[in-house]
Amino acid sequence: MAAIETGRQVLVAGGGIAGFGVARALTAHGLTCTVAESSPAPAPAGLAMNLPANAARALDALGLDGAVVRAGRPIRRREYRSQRGRLLFAVDEEAFWGDVGTSVCIRRESLLGLLRDGLDERQVRWGTRVAAVVPDGDVVTIRTEGEAADEETYDYVVGADGIHSNVRRAVTGDALLEPATMGAAGWRFLAPNPALTCWTAWTGKHGTILLIPLSDDLVYGFASTTHGGPAAADPEWLTTTFASFPEPVAVTVAHAATSVDQLYHSRVDEVRADRWSSGHVTVIGDAAHAMAPVWAQGAALALEDGLVLAELLATTRDWSQVGTAFEQRRRSRVAHVRAATERLAHVAQLPLWVRDVVAPTIGPRTYRAAYELLRDHLP
Repeated sequence: MAAIETGRQVLVAGGGIAGFGVARALTAHGLTCTVAESSPAPAPAGLAMNLPANAARALDALGLDGAVVRAGRPIRRREYRSQRGRLLFAVDEEAFWGDVGTSVCIRRESLLGLLRDGLDERQVRWGTRVAAVVPDGDVVTIRTEGEAADEETYDYVVGADGIHSNVRRAVTGDALLEPATMGAAGWRFLAPNPALTCWTAWTGKHGTILLIPLSDDLVYGFASTTHGGPAAADPEWLTTTFASFPEPVAVTVAHAATSVDQLYHSRVDEVRADRWSSGHVTVIGDAAHAMAPVWAQGAALALEDGLVLAELLATTRDWSQVGTAFEQRRRSRVAHVRAATERLAHVAQLPLWVRDVVAPTIGPRTYRAAYELLRDHLP
């Protein structure tokens, strides 16, 4: 659907998945937008991402029909295993998601490149950080920092600038950042593929690790504590915590711990904001509702946010009403994912032997409860 009014200018703060996703959606609706990204240039290859099928559906809606699956590795099966390697339960991802789409593991920069391909290079201002945002009636004044520091005015500002969003301050002030319940910090890495053929997670008393094939040669890994608290920033934590796990884990962790260029330690924080919009300013993705990556919904929710917000901006004459309408459409979906995350965190607190006993029953049920609603189309 074409925009009901042309000539208005939208600024997107942040050039990540959320930012380039909403920019692509805005452009498809015929709206004029500019992306301001603080990095001086596109990032190098980086790590990878786990995209469940509802993310693939959102990407298809952005015109990337099948391109993401071709650029990544399809995920057709999940296995959940004990610390000793015993299979607790498995999920047929392909059967569960059906015609919704194909879950996929893909390099982050590959996905960003696909999203950017739909934009004119003049729409992206690299090396430009949005430092302050001041809503003023029907316009928004921003102050930028970087190579072309300036004060500018736009008709609408979208904050896609991540968990430490500057745009969010114009909406809610400093929203509360909370350490994730299931692990306040974690490790992400790439390593040689130890002949894994499917998404596989192992859970022990002190640590949980996920390995996903990115190709026949590489796996993407994420490791964190099982009972909350941060995973220590020393790579030795990895080798010590997973030393007694079966060989696919132990050998992969041993390699990752010595490959510092492919190993990243970071905090895992959650954002709980009472408001996502104010006047002609709206925040999306992690800037609005970051949460632990338990169900891998960070990118999916961000892409869905962008699609909904772009549609509303294209079809609503009074842009002061867009933020309220956006929250009405998106709040329940985000709340569902947060509740599913908290339920799994509760299960993780059970003693290890109890978890291993109940997992074959509770596990599939928990998976379905988390993802069933997400099979539905966007609200």
